[in-house]
Amino acid sequence: MMTIGTWPEADEINSLQMKRPHLVILGAGASLAALPNGDRNGRELPVMKTLTDIVGLGALLNDSGIAEPYDDFEAIYSDIAIDPKQRQLKEEIESRVYTYFVSLELPDKPTLYDHLILSLRPKDVVATFNWDPFLCIAASRNYAFGGAPTLLFLHGNVAFAYCPACRTAFPLQDYCRKCSRKLVTSPLLYPVKQKDYQNDEAIAAHWRTLERALKDAWALTIFGYGAPYTDVEAVRLMKSAWGDTAHRELEQTEIIDVRDENDLTNTWEPFIHSHHYDIRDSFYDSYIAKHPRRSGEALWAQLMDIQYLDSRDLQRTYPLGNLEN
Repeated sequence: MMTIGTWPEADEINSLQMKRPHLVILGAGASLAALPNGDRNGRELPVMKTLTDIVGLGALLNDSGIAEPYDDFEAIYSDIAIDPKQRQLKEEIESRVYTYFVSLELPDKPTLYDHLILSLRPKDVVATFNWDPFLCIAASRNYAFGGAPTLLFLHGNVAFAYCPACRTAFPLQDYCRKCSRKLVTSPLLYPVKQKDYQNDEAIAAHWRTLERALKDAWALTIFGYGAPYTDVEAVRLMKSAWGDTAHRELEQTEIIDVRDENDLTNTWEPFIHSHHYDIRDSFYDSYIAKHPRRSGEALWAQLMDIQYLDSRDLQRTYPLGNLEN
């Protein structure tokens, strides 16, 4: 007979039986939570509603005869992108957006992204819709402490480049380490009505890996991603890979967001089986932060072995100590 009790800390630390990935999907809200005061140099982090102002596109649009409001940037860009007469404007917008995001720097002090990377294991997966380089920087500077999860960039990213010949992605640099050919970057911007993730080889490969991770995942955490109407295709692809929730009766979905609970459950209903979900308003209250590097094992202990879990508060220091496992 199973005995209901408390899962001792020593058992949690020594537990490494979970082989299935913990999949984390990041949206703009994650970067805002990680760097609420801007990057290392105080630069603001744009979201779509503020991108035109922060990146400084207003005068460019106005001079091109495009009047305010500019808060629906994706719709504005979509109209420009499909107009052959606006090719020069399109390229200038893309250049300015890329230049702004590639200039962003992670502070030297530990950030939420450092804690996220350190709290996961190499079996886990982090997929981001964000263009900023922060996740890549955090993974690189913490790799020696315990490896890093697989990183996927679903909308492109300024921190990596791709070699079409070797079909390999690298941290941003000019030439391929394998064949010395010049690397290419993936597009950041897509017309709203033409978000075809198969057109770019590197992004298509990341989406295929995400689909496999969704099928294999034991736990799914959605952090700061609002599934906007412009990402209908993205949500459709994810839902197809996750499958029927009736067949995901053991998996747990966790949502980290400050929005209303009803709004969140309505948005993510296709990824929630019955009551198998949690909503947090802070990363530091999540399974990942409360049970660093053991989130999958902790969920199994709670849901399958009916054990009460003591929180192992994530140290907000750097590094997190002995992370060989």
